[in-house]
Amino acid sequence: MDLDNCPRCGKLFAKNFRDVCPVCIKAIDNEYMLCSDYLRKNKGTTITELSGATDVSIKQITKFIKEGRISLIGAPNLMYPCEMCGTLIREHNKCEGCRAKLLQEVDKVRPNPPAKKETKEPTKAPTSAASVYRIMDRS
Repeated sequence: MDLDNCPRCGKLFAKNFRDVCPVCIKAIDNEYMLCSDYLRKNKGTTITELSGATDVSIKQITKFIKEGRISLIGAPNLMYPCEMCGTLIREHNKCEGCRAKLLQEVDKVRPNPPAKKETKEPTKAPTSAASVYRIMDRS
């Protein structure tokens, strides 16, 4: 039996399929119900309005969205923060600007690929299965 400390409340618990203790699982499920009920009644809400009305953290609401528990399809104004800069986005983990910066940094670090040589190599005749077996028989 694996034991771990709950990252949410700090209590010791027997690890299960979720990374939090059973008490926190119930609390998270209650938070989800609060959010989903509020979103059903208020489809045009933003993440800050949802967080304020339900007392559920923006981080937890973002986790619900990324897990697929809360859908953005029926909520046109619901967006979550970019992991790098906090700009509100509707897809991926990072906004377009941060993704572009990250790609530029990767390109700076990545070594340049070697230039292709333009020497012609002799073309090889296609190898048939019979010639392969003859070569193997010789050895």
